[in-house]
Amino acid sequence: MQPRNMSMSGVVDLAAVKAAQEAKAKAEQARAEAARKGGGAVAAVSPSGLVIDADEAGFERDVLQRSTEVPVVIDFWAEWCEPCKQLSPLLERLAVEYNGRFVLAKIDVDANQMLMQQFGVQGIPAVFAVVAGQALPLFQGVAPEAQIRDTLDQLVQVAEQRFGLTGLTVDGSADAEEGQAEPQVPAGPYDALLEAAVQALDAGDLGGAVQAYRNVLSDDPGNTEAKLGLGQAELLQRVQGADPQQVRKDAADRPGDVAAQIAAADLDLVGGHVEDAFGRLVDAVARTAGDDRDAARVRLLELFEVVGADDPRVTAARRALARALF
Repeated sequence: MQPRNMSMSGVVDLAAVKAAQEAKAKAEQARAEAARKGGGAVAAVSPSGLVIDADEAGFERDVLQRSTEVPVVIDFWAEWCEPCKQLSPLLERLAVEYNGRFVLAKIDVDANQMLMQQFGVQGIPAVFAVVAGQALPLFQGVAPEAQIRDTLDQLVQVAEQRFGLTGLTVDGSADAEEGQAEPQVPAGPYDALLEAAVQALDAGDLGGAVQAYRNVLSDDPGNTEAKLGLGQAELLQRVQGADPQQVRKDAADRPGDVAAQIAAADLDLVGGHVEDAFGRLVDAVARTAGDDRDAARVRLLELFEVVGADDPRVTAARRALARALF
């Protein structure tokens, strides 16, 4: 099942836990109270406490109340759901890796039908978030890890900027005593493969460059040079043979056509008009929904990879995307 943004229609009514400003005030009050009880310091949680099983009986305590301290990501799953078996372990790993910036609450839909209905879940896996009592639909289905990470980054950013939620303090000492972590084997080297990719690019063999970069990433998914190179090679592949004049005319004539805006954004970026490319896709995300919105969002994330995460234009566009999504 392809991931898609989920409609807010049917989302659980959390009016009793209040609108954004009230939720922010409550979050601040809860943190202040916790700090007073702890003598000025909030108690740390262990890494194992970042992933919890939630149910209808404890939902208010485990999810709603906790969301005044930290964003709570909800994973609706079931034992019989094969895609869930792909997504759930990834979310659990990311919850630990994000080190307290969000908590993952796993909800078995078979045992919690009422919660499933209240959130308007149409299929699983389905992922929501609750931030300071406010429910946010994130995505449905299995998504690539890079897209999930970006969605979580936006969620964390919104939680901090709008509600002042900076996450939990994590104390790994207790879990560390249970066993030593396995030593990590350094990946690589990939100099030969990366050099082959560069040579293919220089020779105009875009397909060969794409495959060479993918060969590196299949073994080392976090390789920054390969991710950047792959994004550039795929971008050049997409615009190869395109008629720039026609692409720009189509985008101008059909502002609501997401495919036309995506094609024009690719040309913008190739031409060095980075802010134009980002702005075009952020606007497309803001005015669309469903599959169209997801297509614009995914292409924007891909262009972020091409420019590089440290570029200030990417940082600004991420903020704009977060505002458009949430």
